[in-house]
Amino acid sequence: MKKTQKENKEKEGRTITKTQTKESEIFASCSFSSLGLHSALSDQLRERLGFEAPTIVQAQAIPVILSGRHVLVNAETGSGKTIAYLAPIIHHLQGYSPRIERSHGTFALVLVPTRELCLQVYEILQKLLHRFHWIVPGYVMGGENRNKEKARLRKGISILIATPGRLLDHLKNTSSFTHTNMRWIIFDEADRILELGFGKDIEEILDLLGSRANESAGKGKSSEFQRQNLLLSATLNEKVNHLAKISLENPVMIGLDNMKTHPDSSVNQAGSLGSDVDEDLDYLSNLVSSSSGDYKLPVQLVQRYVKVPCGSRLSVLLSILKHLFERDASQKVVVFFSTCDAVDFHYTLLSEFQWSPYSQFDEELKQMFLKCKTFRLHGNMKQEDRRTTFSAFKTEKSALLVSTDVAARGLDFPKVRCIIQYDSPGEATEYVHRVGRTARLGERGESLLFLQPIEADYLQDLEKHGVSLTEYPLLKILDSFPLHGQTHRVKKFVSLESHPWVVSLQRELESYISAEAKIKKLAKDAFCSWVRAYTAHRGDLKGIFMVKKLHLGHVAKSFALREQPSLVGKTFQNQTKKRKRDLKQKQKGGLSNKWWGIIQYKLIIRGFYGLMKCLYSCNLYTILASGVQHIAEDEPPCLSPQLLYPVFLLHILSSSKMTSEGTRVFVRINMKLWSVKAFTSTMQDLCCTDMRTRNGNF
Repeated sequence: MKKTQKENKEKEGRTITKTQTKESEIFASCSFSSLGLHSALSDQLRERLGFEAPTIVQAQAIPVILSGRHVLVNAETGSGKTIAYLAPIIHHLQGYSPRIERSHGTFALVLVPTRELCLQVYEILQKLLHRFHWIVPGYVMGGENRNKEKARLRKGISILIATPGRLLDHLKNTSSFTHTNMRWIIFDEADRILELGFGKDIEEILDLLGSRANESAGKGKSSEFQRQNLLLSATLNEKVNHLAKISLENPVMIGLDNMKTHPDSSVNQAGSLGSDVDEDLDYLSNLVSSSSGDYKLPVQLVQRYVKVPCGSRLSVLLSILKHLFERDASQKVVVFFSTCDAVDFHYTLLSEFQWSPYSQFDEELKQMFLKCKTFRLHGNMKQEDRRTTFSAFKTEKSALLVSTDVAARGLDFPKVRCIIQYDSPGEATEYVHRVGRTARLGERGESLLFLQPIEADYLQDLEKHGVSLTEYPLLKILDSFPLHGQTHRVKKFVSLESHPWVVSLQRELESYISAEAKIKKLAKDAFCSWVRAYTAHRGDLKGIFMVKKLHLGHVAKSFALREQPSLVGKTFQNQTKKRKRDLKQKQKGGLSNKWWGIIQYKLIIRGFYGLMKCLYSCNLYTILASGVQHIAEDEPPCLSPQLLYPVFLLHILSSSKMTSEGTRVFVRINMKLWSVKAFTSTMQDLCCTDMRTRNGNF
């Protein structure tokens, strides 16, 4: 007993020391008030948001932002970057004398890439402004009522959070939007803003606000306050480097190359971090250009991967989710997919799929496969649905969220324990942002990456950036599931596709999908969009994710489809069928317009003498006489298609050997295509009489 007590005490001591070391790596050994923030604001951070002490990134950034310098922050996800820029802004605004009013307009602008991040920053801002009621927060973003936003801007918003597209719309079209007193512009998740294609919008916004690096010095003098721009990003690339060059003046760089500013350092010491703008931004460009740069990931994050054949992916996903929620019912899991259609399909399947753990024939004993609340989130949802999903998943204690990359940037979902990347990220940098939804602010978290055996080289691509993953013990988990109420022992040499649990679950899924017409259509749509997304990988990843290596039949099995759907839509199929039908008719006798020029020169001139003999007694001779002179002068005859068509028809009959019945059929078919009814009787008499006289040889 004494030994066990000692061992337990030793384990407790080890866990305490581990948590202490982790906290020391994340949190600084100082208080918010010691960084220069107002005491009431420090109390709000502790009471409303639960921050007893600032993180290291906050301790580095807050004194520099308070000094008025331009700042570029590059820190890992979940390190408290939002508080790092909101707290200094509130500190300055609450200290203005006289107090600011709504009629003064906007003083601070925060640009974010997604609507969900916009709502999240707004909620944090509301909590921080609880004691500073005269500072008015607000937001504008796509999907909201524009007239209501216009009314709020007319009244005045002190700190505005916005998405780039809607902000640019108001800057151009809302004359009551007052921004002459604007002092701060913050680019939160700047890399994602640029990846979404808002680069030109950002440049236009900077021009309208006069905040370019080479213009703000001149235009800032006309404003009451000096302009200060802040740029925050978890990853760096060339586009971020370009935005930093055009928006930041002599910036202080925080978090780059493991630079750490001491919290008690003075403003002059902080200022020494950034020398000249050219030197700093040249350093940034060199840092970005080095492809071997390590990604910043939390130390307490456990990263794993699992290799699954394509046809067994769905069964393995459901098995892992079942294992996670049975192991710990009070946890949250986020699963990332590449397309909106895939999210809709898996959301419907996970919400409705039932099966019997004892016998596949007992309908009465069937129960929900996953006993947890399931949510979905993607860009094609209505704004109200996105808002309710975002708030509901945050408040739930145990839930599953299936989402696209719309939830991969900046969103802080509390108590998320596991991130599953079912579809590989489009770029290696996107991996960082996906796994950043867990292991935030010192909490532990897990991430799992699904890979097919043909995609194993993706692990080497991640290792180039300092990301190493360990293999997930999949077979051990599959063996733990009882099949029809009995535990089974599987030999080690059995492959994953032939595992009894996987085979049984796959059979149940396929029968369920085939029986439900609605979900079967969702599965087909998800299959088509998944294949299209798989071909969209860029750069070096194209050599890893190759569609040619895929077996589309196995891909269909990953959506529980027994047959491979067509990748072509019905409208396109109908068009191709019509095109083939028209082609057959043209081959039988119909002609397209592009052949009329060839007919005019070649066929008429070559068969002119033979045709004149046939047309001697025909009424067409006088009509064609006008074209003879042009032919003799080597000029194209000015004949309409209605007149050229019977000439070409007679030429075909004169130069070929056809039976009498075949000629009649040939004539009848071409009469349907020939719109000039005046020549119908003449042509039939001519062809049929000559066929009788010449015995089939015209």
